[in-house]
Amino acid sequence: MAFMRLGSKSEAFHREGQTWLCTTGLVSDVTIEVGDMKFHLHKFPLLSRSGLLERLIEESSNDDGSACVLTLDEIPGGGKTFELITKFCYGVKIELTALNVVALRCAADYLEMTDSYGEGNLVGTTETFLNEVFGNWTDSIKALQTCEEVTDQAEDLNIISRCVDSLASKACADPSLLGKKKNEDETHLWNGISMLQPNGEDWWFDDASFLILPLFKRLITAIESRGMKHECIAMAVMYYTRKHIPLMNREAIETTTSPSEAEQKTTLEEIVELLPNKKGVNPTKFLLRLLQTAMVLHTSQSSKEDLETRIGNQLDQAALVDLLIPNVGYSETLYDVECVLRMIEQFVSSTEQAGIVPSPSITEGDLVKDGDDLVTPTTLVATLVDGYLAEVAPDVSLKLAKFEAIAAAIPDYARPLDDGKLSLEASTHAAQNERLPLRVIVQVLFFEQLRLRTSISGWFFVSENLDNPELLHQSGGNGVLLKPRGENVREKVCELEKECMNMKEELQKLVRSKRSWKNFTRKLNFKKKSECFNPKDQAKPAI
Repeated sequence: MAFMRLGSKSEAFHREGQTWLCTTGLVSDVTIEVGDMKFHLHKFPLLSRSGLLERLIEESSNDDGSACVLTLDEIPGGGKTFELITKFCYGVKIELTALNVVALRCAADYLEMTDSYGEGNLVGTTETFLNEVFGNWTDSIKALQTCEEVTDQAEDLNIISRCVDSLASKACADPSLLGKKKNEDETHLWNGISMLQPNGEDWWFDDASFLILPLFKRLITAIESRGMKHECIAMAVMYYTRKHIPLMNREAIETTTSPSEAEQKTTLEEIVELLPNKKGVNPTKFLLRLLQTAMVLHTSQSSKEDLETRIGNQLDQAALVDLLIPNVGYSETLYDVECVLRMIEQFVSSTEQAGIVPSPSITEGDLVKDGDDLVTPTTLVATLVDGYLAEVAPDVSLKLAKFEAIAAAIPDYARPLDDGKLSLEASTHAAQNERLPLRVIVQVLFFEQLRLRTSISGWFFVSENLDNPELLHQSGGNGVLLKPRGENVREKVCELEKECMNMKEELQKLVRSKRSWKNFTRKLNFKKKSECFNPKDQAKPAI
């Protein structure tokens, strides 16, 4: 820690309550009031060091030689800083530190304590010491924190900008060069989000989190302009949020120092503007938590819309549990389904604008390959939305129209299995359930055979092109990547054929269990054999 002692005389002052007295033996001829403190001093030591005090003393002096009274309520740093300045003027030792140098520098400028009023005056001395402070991360952070008390003067003297630039350059430097270690904060998991950064890049997060919001914003902006990774910026902002918005915590602990809800509201609105705009760098779980807190704090509409847009753009990274946002508005529904619907629509709009949609040439067979579905952001969101609908469906206050609107918000191509086909487990159950109508069972078995034929055709296609790796790793003109799974192709085909034979045997058992084939056809409501597998029925199975 940097410090400097000035002066050589022993302590010649003492304080009685709010009164500060000089014990030199001479009668005080000037009284200076700073706030509720009074300093009984002598004119000569003051006017010999300060241009402002020289003028004020001259203007206030009486012809009868009585003591004059001056008021310096606007001096930066208040009475505490003026006490140090008074000692400096009297030649008493004072110690410059990172915690007092900013206020002293501002006060010295206010009092015009330049070298014109004595060599080695306070302006030059504090300026020299500030340059030493800026060479050290810890001292620079302390100095920047003290700028809060003298913001206007520190801004005019470029102290804040110089301090921020110093910190930004160090934050972007190699931590090992500064002797910094990885953040050892044990609470690296917050709301299920990892706060740690690789290569110790998070070493400065904790120090920066003690800054007031305006200064933190200045620092983050400066660091970002120097090329810091967006992911690191996002984590720093999230670290700051954890400390200054307690409502974000799942288990908020109220303390006497906890900010009010009004303060948290202001902080959250500023945090939203500070988040990096690059898609995917802000954890979706964090954004959803921010949005939920924004609703509780009733932040501005623009802040909530900004968060909804950010979340919508990367909705494929969301978890179902985080989408279950309690309704804090006037709606009767348990969850805020309107908000989720807007985010789904934003996702669909952003993916379509980016051209991330399946090619029109993708066939039904491409979408129903068993275990080889097209995993895209859109299909992930479709699965997420279906899970969300299952969660909100029991809510009796949820209108059918709203339920249908959410379900229809996802394009048809996003649900590769939403075409009347059942999962393997569901198909097996249907085939073995004797209480189901035979018409349903036959249709289930038919579509299972259709799925098997499609899968077998796909595997034969892969087998024929095993000698051409280029075809296996490139799109076949329809946006579908065909890649072998690594199993023996012929063994796979044999397994599929066995499964097909088992299904045929199940069908035969069901047929034999009935009294006659005539009764069987009557229950199926088929008049002619050619109508059993009408193409229209294949396209729209009645399951």
